[in-house]
Amino acid sequence: MEWYFALAFLLSLILIFMAIGTPIALAFLAANVIGAWHFMGGQTGILQMLNNGFGALSSFNLVPIPLFLLMGELFFRTGLGMKMFNAIDQLMGKVPGRLSYVTVVGGTAFSTLSGSSMGSTALMGSLLVPEMERRGYKKKMAIGPILGTGGLAIIIPPSALAVLLATLAKVDIGALLIAGILPGLTLAGFYIATIFIQTKLDPQAAPNYELEPVPMSAKLKLIVTDILPMLSVMVIIVTLMLIGFATPSEAAAFGALGVIILAFIFRCMTWEAFKLSVTGALKVTLMAYLIVFGSATFSQLLGFSGASGGLIGWATSFDLSPILMLLAMFAVLLVLGTFMEQISIMMLTVPIFFPLAQALGFDLVWFGIVVLLALEISFSTPPLGLLLFVMKGVAPAGTTMREIYSAAIPYILCSMLLVAVLIVFPGLATWLPSMLQ
Repeated sequence: MEWYFALAFLLSLILIFMAIGTPIALAFLAANVIGAWHFMGGQTGILQMLNNGFGALSSFNLVPIPLFLLMGELFFRTGLGMKMFNAIDQLMGKVPGRLSYVTVVGGTAFSTLSGSSMGSTALMGSLLVPEMERRGYKKKMAIGPILGTGGLAIIIPPSALAVLLATLAKVDIGALLIAGILPGLTLAGFYIATIFIQTKLDPQAAPNYELEPVPMSAKLKLIVTDILPMLSVMVIIVTLMLIGFATPSEAAAFGALGVIILAFIFRCMTWEAFKLSVTGALKVTLMAYLIVFGSATFSQLLGFSGASGGLIGWATSFDLSPILMLLAMFAVLLVLGTFMEQISIMMLTVPIFFPLAQALGFDLVWFGIVVLLALEISFSTPPLGLLLFVMKGVAPAGTTMREIYSAAIPYILCSMLLVAVLIVFPGLATWLPSMLQ
């Protein structure tokens, strides 16, 4: 069978199963069983596929996923996240658009600890949007920053999605996690600049209001007690990986333990919070492991059938520059993001895009950050970005999808600008991982 027929056959199976409502992980598993039967010799091929899939699940590289998820769940369920938000809020003073800045600064910090875009967006949307509207903020100043910082959880470590991407693409997990630090902080800086411009162009978008002054001694106490302990968890995780003291799996364990210790220190650890945290982390972990199983076997089927090799040969035969090929892959990710969720996109594209990127001579860690940014953008891209519907679910009554769409656009443009910066200055993503190596 020609490679393009094999590729069309496998992709069509997946799309058919998805169209009839099969969950993505099960759709891949069913397509893999049929593909293994056809390409690998019936029952023997299916047994070989199952052995390969269970081999992928036994990888030690998957350990950070449940630990990072548990850390984020604990940070959210115990109320440590809100302590940090309240402290940042009081430290900002009477800055115009103060709560929008608080959203970016606090949301960036929360994203690093939660690793969950949906969790971050749901938390900040339910708590901050009603408060900002009560104080006269326009919808674009309340909703936009939350949508933007919700996506930061994808690229700033610890990111469970980055760990999953690195596992599927067979890229060094520690390098990909650390590579997201500088681009993530740069993106947060772009968001702050966007808010500053919006408040200058439209001062009524974020009106001033009376605020009781906080003495310097109280500010210092807030920094020491409510901010530094939370941020120290992220700093310790990154530092342990940078100096080579701990692998990503070990660093994730230290992070989860650190949040548990902080919860006990602040006396906010309850049995109910712990139970909900473990349950939430377990549900997402099981889904992620099913996805790894399906994607690993799908990649092997693509290789066994000749589809991946044929596609790479066909794509590289065009007289196009690597940058144009990169932009084409980026565009495909954005288009898929308008009607598919991010993990499904990863399962479909990683087995094809990463070998192609390697053939084009791209640094795979750098390319992984570009892929994560594309996923981050598609999270909030109209009309079907997942975070848009999360925001709709937690926003005050009367908030329209049109208002949410318009609020998201400036922050999508910021992410596009960061992609351009990464293309011109790839060292922004590769410098820290080079230190790790």
